[in-house]
Amino acid sequence: MRVALLDDYYGVSLRMADWARLAPRVEVEAINEHIADPDALVARLAPFDGLVLMRERTKFPCAVIERLPNLRLLVTAGMWNASVDIEAATGRGIKVCGTRDLGHLTAELTLGLMIALSRRIVLEDRALRAGQWETQIGTSLRGKTLGVLGLGNLGRQVADFGRMLGMQVIAWSQNLTSSVAQAAEATLVAKDVLFEKADFVTIHLKLSPRSRGLVGARELARMKSTAFLINTSRGPIVEEQALLDVLRRGAIAGAALDVFDLEPLAPDHPIRALPNTILLPHLGYVTEENFRVIYGDALEDIEGFLAGAPVRWLNAPSPG
Repeated sequence: MRVALLDDYYGVSLRMADWARLAPRVEVEAINEHIADPDALVARLAPFDGLVLMRERTKFPCAVIERLPNLRLLVTAGMWNASVDIEAATGRGIKVCGTRDLGHLTAELTLGLMIALSRRIVLEDRALRAGQWETQIGTSLRGKTLGVLGLGNLGRQVADFGRMLGMQVIAWSQNLTSSVAQAAEATLVAKDVLFEKADFVTIHLKLSPRSRGLVGARELARMKSTAFLINTSRGPIVEEQALLDVLRRGAIAGAALDVFDLEPLAPDHPIRALPNTILLPHLGYVTEENFRVIYGDALEDIEGFLAGAPVRWLNAPSPG
């Protein structure tokens, strides 16, 4: 059996788990480069029986899956992957498994981005390296209003950080109730109110048909000129052109983005030229601790597959 570890950007996957446990039954190969073209992807992966996917870095729609006749096992980092057509995989008899995923990392990154935006850390770093000294006046987080879109696990953690820093926390999502908001010590408000009152708007929603384009020109226009937007969730939740427009005009103070519509972000993307942004290459889940959990679980999934009892099986047949 041949297994490929996809999108190993950092070149670390082979040392994050004891892959030697699979020898001699399984040959494991790491693929470091991102392959965006579907034809090139199919050609590269054709010899492999199993694939380990690092989150949603590479898309696996039906059109790709049906062109990989040797594929028998897909393992995705995490227990959910919107980029994999699980129905198509199931129809082909491909077993799809997941892994655990440390649940606090994106909240930690969000906190770091809030502080970096408020204290102009990135701008001051750039200025200092250019020979300047003290060019920006920052603001305190204490006393500011934190608007949380989505009060699930990550949203609640970010709300906790906000309260710890002395911020007032308000929240909204389509299904959020007052009782759930109160349990998280946040105040439920209407979506328009959140965008009007928040000094920091942070997004913690799954990408779905309901959330795609949820933050558009109308919502961004309601934000204060001194407010910041943080997106560590998924790029398409925010309408890209609308965000570019308000940032270019200085209609909001800035944005910190860890996610984009298309990833990796194109070298010539216009947002790279905007100074009122902090841009990161989807680092929310990227830590050594998390990689060891993900690749360790992927190893267990492959061992389970070989034993005829897949671990963390996402498309297992229904009982009966």
